[in-house]
Amino acid sequence: MMPDVETRTDSDSDFEQHRPALLGLAYRLLGSMWDAEDVVQEAWLRWQGTDRAQVREPRAFLVTVVSRLALDQLRSARVKREAYTGPWLPEPVATGEAGPMDTAELRDTVSYATLHLMERLSPPERAVFVLREAFELPYDQISEIVGVSVANARQLHRRASVRLAEGRDRFTPSAEDHTRLLRRFMAAASGGDLDALKDLFHEDVVAWNDGGGKVRAALRPILGRRKVVAFLGGLLSRFDYGEGRLLEVNGLPALWTRFGDNHQLTMIEIRDGRIHGIYSILNPDKLARVRPAGQDDL
Repeated sequence: MMPDVETRTDSDSDFEQHRPALLGLAYRLLGSMWDAEDVVQEAWLRWQGTDRAQVREPRAFLVTVVSRLALDQLRSARVKREAYTGPWLPEPVATGEAGPMDTAELRDTVSYATLHLMERLSPPERAVFVLREAFELPYDQISEIVGVSVANARQLHRRASVRLAEGRDRFTPSAEDHTRLLRRFMAAASGGDLDALKDLFHEDVVAWNDGGGKVRAALRPILGRRKVVAFLGGLLSRFDYGEGRLLEVNGLPALWTRFGDNHQLTMIEIRDGRIHGIYSILNPDKLARVRPAGQDDL
């Protein structure tokens, strides 16, 4: 019985070695760490039932399994997200839980603004983009994973890159830029200074609020500086604002605060030095992984 025990232990060690990267891959494909964990668990079960003697490269095998499982999950998830109450936003995660971030591409593809933009892509486009950009897989391997030709994989990557570039700033703002703008946002909101808020926003700013039907939130994106300022002004006039603090989420600073009885996490996207996108998560289910210690639901 001892050889079997050693084989099983070696097998588990192989999987655990790659688990952080697999979880990061599944999260980038799905935008939900709950779903990503389910996919990785299913991949582990399949790994346990696989004849490892037939597996030459465990990492390549596991990346293929996780990618295909995530693609299947993403196709079904899109139907559920269309029926979601209000805008569906990705689940934020503490930076340390998002998998390896050894390269700029890994950091960029897990940023909240990028995850949100990737919702525009079809499942195959998203898979090809993530596998190529974040994990630097060759097109022949990507084509096998996604089930398309190499030429089609290249086309999907090009199409995805163009669609994502349309919604992003040409210059990548630094973490310091995010921190500076978030601190100014926090100071203006806590003081009820609408003029100061207005100065922080891009003319075409858009605010998304995800309450998931569990917390009252705007059911549609709020478009334009004037409407966003009016919306925030209404909140500040009706609800107490407090407990503002910065957390590191999805590789960048985010603002944890409270409006009235509800905690929320706010992330921003910057364009031309101003806030162009505001993503506010109020759904308590999506706050579980970023909630600071001692910050229970009220």
